[in-house]
Amino acid sequence: MNPHLQSIADKIQQAENLSAAEKEFFIKAVKDADKTQALVQFKLERTEKDRHTLSVMLEESIEDLQKKSAVIEESNKTLTQTLNELKATQAQLIQSEKMASLGELTAGIAHEIQNPLNFVNNFSDVSTELVDEMNEEIDKGNLEDAKQIAEDLKHNLEKINHHGKRAGDIVKGMLQHSRSSSGIKEPTDINALADEYLRLAYHGLRAKDKTFNAAMKTDYDDSIGLIKIIPQDVGRVILNLITNAFYAVTERKKQQPDNYEPVVTVSTKKVKDKIEIKVKDNGTGIPKKALDKIFQPFFTTKPTGQGTGLGLSLSYDIVKAHGGELKVETKEGEGSEFIIQLPNNIS
Repeated sequence: MNPHLQSIADKIQQAENLSAAEKEFFIKAVKDADKTQALVQFKLERTEKDRHTLSVMLEESIEDLQKKSAVIEESNKTLTQTLNELKATQAQLIQSEKMASLGELTAGIAHEIQNPLNFVNNFSDVSTELVDEMNEEIDKGNLEDAKQIAEDLKHNLEKINHHGKRAGDIVKGMLQHSRSSSGIKEPTDINALADEYLRLAYHGLRAKDKTFNAAMKTDYDDSIGLIKIIPQDVGRVILNLITNAFYAVTERKKQQPDNYEPVVTVSTKKVKDKIEIKVKDNGTGIPKKALDKIFQPFFTTKPTGQGTGLGLSLSYDIVKAHGGELKVETKEGEGSEFIIQLPNNIS
């Protein structure tokens, strides 16, 4: 018993003014108090032990969390670095895709530039001869004939200027295609853009493979006018779809060398609040098992080394960024039609 409570119990026993029953009652109360105090003391000691144990566990947990936090922080740094590297790699792949398509266009661009240059050279030669003739007529005093020759010379110079600008436009388009996107929408003649890339793609493939041939059909809606787009980006989409169409008809021609005429059709149409650009071919079509994957990055149905698998993925992203949609309708063995839908924001 607690010494203090024991002292109280002894005094109760020695008290002369208490009856035996009263002494028994009070001593029992003291003993109960002692038990209660002992229990409370036990619980206090247990609580202190638990508190100490909890404190130790908490310190260990904090230390463990700090270690885990350091690991997570290091992991975040690694993930950030990896993400930056992936972004850089993606940018390089996108640029590689652009340069690859530009490489395919090089022969077509050379062919397209050669035509206006031939005109410039021919008209320059003729104009040189006209200058000599004009000088002869002036020396003879035949001013009327000299004026007529001067008029012919003026027409020639206008033609030289026209074809020089044509060559300049081709070079401008080439530079637009190769450089990074400005991200700025410009009023653009979508018909001229589609027609330009159709011819460049065709002549580019013809220069690479003299056996390549395909009928080209166009159906442009002249009522469209100008629409605001990023021309070098949408141009890349159109070029990719046309190049894929030529590839599809070439593959079918290999499978059916007889009684098959490859045809690629490019058309535009104004439909309510949208502008549609369609690229259609009568080639091999897209297998059903590949249809759900064609817009995924790095997916390609072409043999290894003939496709990056980025063309349609980038095209899809470009069209979406313009607030439009890129759709496909296809039938295996009969051909495909890709449909670009853009907002009809005529400037």
